[in-house]
Amino acid sequence: MTRTLQVCDLRDWRAGGDARERFVASMGEALKDIGFFALTGHGISPSSIDQAYTTIGRFFHLEDARKRGYERAEIFRQRGYTPYGVEHAKDNPEPDLKEFWQTGRTLPEGHPAEDVFPRNFWPSDDVPEFEGHIDGLYQAMEQMSVELLRAASLYLGEDASWLPMMADDGNTILRVIHYPELAPNTPPGAVRSAQHEDINLITLLVGATADGLQVMDHDGSWIEVEGNHDHIIVDSGDMLQNLTNGLFKSTTHRVVNPPNAGTERYSMPMFVHPRGDVDLTPRAKFVAMTGGEALYPSILADEYLHQRLVEIGLAS
Repeated sequence: MTRTLQVCDLRDWRAGGDARERFVASMGEALKDIGFFALTGHGISPSSIDQAYTTIGRFFHLEDARKRGYERAEIFRQRGYTPYGVEHAKDNPEPDLKEFWQTGRTLPEGHPAEDVFPRNFWPSDDVPEFEGHIDGLYQAMEQMSVELLRAASLYLGEDASWLPMMADDGNTILRVIHYPELAPNTPPGAVRSAQHEDINLITLLVGATADGLQVMDHDGSWIEVEGNHDHIIVDSGDMLQNLTNGLFKSTTHRVVNPPNAGTERYSMPMFVHPRGDVDLTPRAKFVAMTGGEALYPSILADEYLHQRLVEIGLAS
């Protein structure tokens, strides 16, 4: 029988008491086992998700010259538009078959971190509603990410604030992705998103507009993840794996090409990052729990991130 992802209900966390304890245990066991679970009861309405997808569809169907006007290569495209064929998975020379827009935290004037991150900007001349729909989704998902990090901290036997404090004022990014129809000249071996692991603490992936996401199981087989607006797919990334010395898994996943080449796909992952000065050295208690040997490097989060951006073609 084909395996499916564990489903966790965020309403249990919000209810407190025994229900909260069940949520913490279920989520923690899923991240230990395969590093992925499906989150329901998250409170983001399907209509607002549909609205966001309609909005980004308007942007991605602009002429290429208009879209490229929003590209900022000088900041490694950490905000704004990244064209089709620029990014590739680590250790895979073929570019992914996607284009995307990245947005981050909107900071008020005078905020201590306002010069740390690139500033958001928006395609307001072409899609006036883009900022309201996408920034609103960012804020709702980031609030949710704090709840999930609190739950993960408790499962790990830490204070509930342990992981959220690392992500406080971190460079968390919402990426809105368009996988266009497959062109007749698509290079052999090129896929929508080649197999990879996420670099950050956790990722929250709003249900995509079509199937295609696959998660690698322990035996190397692939678990199919349905495109479903009721579920937000959550996974633990390399940075959380590093901190916990592999207790929480950063699992390989990919987005495969559709059987019908004329099918396009949209998705919206939020990559939850710690601040750049956070030390990702595996903590001693987790080293002891995973065999007694540190399996991952001592490195700061900003060094780790830049290293990965170089590896995937987004930075020099």
